[in-house]
Amino acid sequence: MKLCRFGPVGAEKPGLVDAEGRIRDLSGHVDTIDGALLADAARLATLAALDPATLPLAVGTPRYGVPVAGTRKFIAIGLNYADHAAESNLPIPEEPVVFNKWVSCLQGPNDPVVIPRGSQKTDWEVELGIVIGRGGHDVDREQALDHVAGYVCVNDVSERHWQLERGATWDNGKGFPTFGPVGPWLVTRDEIADPQALALWLELNGERVQDGSTATMIFGVAEIVAYCSRLMLLEPGDIITTGTPPGVGMGRKPEPRYLKPGDVVRLGIDGLGEQRQAFVAAASRG
Repeated sequence: MKLCRFGPVGAEKPGLVDAEGRIRDLSGHVDTIDGALLADAARLATLAALDPATLPLAVGTPRYGVPVAGTRKFIAIGLNYADHAAESNLPIPEEPVVFNKWVSCLQGPNDPVVIPRGSQKTDWEVELGIVIGRGGHDVDREQALDHVAGYVCVNDVSERHWQLERGATWDNGKGFPTFGPVGPWLVTRDEIADPQALALWLELNGERVQDGSTATMIFGVAEIVAYCSRLMLLEPGDIITTGTPPGVGMGRKPEPRYLKPGDVVRLGIDGLGEQRQAFVAAASRG
């Protein structure tokens, strides 16, 4: 299934995307798409058995919200593609590099992204996101995929000055408001035969700048889920974004290239849909 949430900010309805790409309203069957639903195999099976043609069509072309409501943790993995580590002039990690994106940065896939006041190094990163279904702590790698509800497309927007030059952690540059576009939909795990065989790409103002595959990830989905579960209790609805292939602005040669107001980014992952964000300046103080 392709599950989504659609409508105005704060008033999103649950939806299902049919084979023609149209949003079908699930409000008559569930209140929302959240961790509790994703952890309930029986309720998901009931939704999967519905004939989409019997569900009301959404009116017009509504906004997509974040596909899952109530996410408590937005976890990120850094330097998970060897060629991206190289362009960043950083060593290939021996263990997953784990950091946080604050849940307050989550937003719909096509909502504008606000460049922070004074930023000179706002950057893009197309990434595969994992959404947790069944929670757990200290999960074995062999059972890790059983804890995955599905997959989403993520733009891990990053402010490199705050990430790498201000303070001791990457978290500083990763969680500004609007820095976490997710969606347009969540594809349940049963529809993705191999999460390590997905093409992902990103375009800046129509120019293809990232073009990669999850096949080149250093740490795969199962290993990431198991590793993160050693560090924390994974809960239903948590999102783990898994790193980006090469082509980010920081790694451009001969000079880095960063986002500015007026830039438009498009990105997508095989089977997981596409996003489009316009980058805008932060409002001035006062």
